[in-house]
Amino acid sequence: MRTFKTVKGLPIYNQKTAKLIGTVEDLCFSPKGFVIGLVMDGKGLFKRDRFIPIDVIQALGDDGVMIQSEERLLTCQEMKSCYEFETYDQLRFKAVFTETGDKIGLLDDVYFSPQMGRIEAYELTDGFFADLAEGKKVVKATGQPLAISKDAIVMEFEP
Repeated sequence: MRTFKTVKGLPIYNQKTAKLIGTVEDLCFSPKGFVIGLVMDGKGLFKRDRFIPIDVIQALGDDGVMIQSEERLLTCQEMKSCYEFETYDQLRFKAVFTETGDKIGLLDDVYFSPQMGRIEAYELTDGFFADLAEGKKVVKATGQPLAISKDAIVMEFEP
């Protein structure tokens, strides 16, 4: 299980050519709680951000990401037309509520399984001082879809 914070900034290599093609910029996931891919900050003048579908990723190691081929990478425009998704950067520090209306914190990180693309848990914060005193909360993902708006995230919660 990995957190997005440990993956962000990792170099991405073409496994067949060993060519560095960019770095991990963001994580994309479906409202149902599955990682659908990574957004790559392209290397080079004309290589803009690209979307890497999860099934193109061969390995996600501690020091880099290996992909099968650059042929299956999508532009961000193509990604928007093919997938319904949210990005980590869009959701970071949004208020998280239970279905019963209780605020349980602000989204700080996402734990996921790179092999299956499933989100396993969410790390929540109550702010810097509360984190120092009590630590951050880790809430296990239930597999149920999230309700996401520009204002908040509502999730099923099992204490």
